[in-house]
Amino acid sequence: MVLITGYQKKQAGEKEFFMLELQGEDIEIAISQTTGLPYATTRRTWLSTTFNETMCMGLVGKQLSGTINKVEVEPYEFVVKETGETMTLDYRYIYSAKEKQTAEEAVFEHQEVA
Repeated sequence: MVLITGYQKKQAGEKEFFMLELQGEDIEIAISQTTGLPYATTRRTWLSTTFNETMCMGLVGKQLSGTINKVEVEPYEFVVKETGETMTLDYRYIYSAKEKQTAEEAVFEHQEVA
């Protein structure tokens, strides 16, 4: 299961749409690239919708079946908003409606959709 934790308005040309922020249920321990110290985190991703803002607002706090999978991608730069730190990442998180799947299945599913 994943939790809908927020939403965001986006603009694509003249078209306006909303995206839901999804957060995984599981807590993961990661190691900071800067300090080398462990910290607790969870997987997050965004899901496009055809919903209006009122609907998105009402969905915050609801659970959705599925998982958030970590998928390898071509390396890209990411800037941490809070610190301004630039990091190079080679993965991203994607939502899958399937409760459990391997990383390979998630990659295949993502490639079919993309």
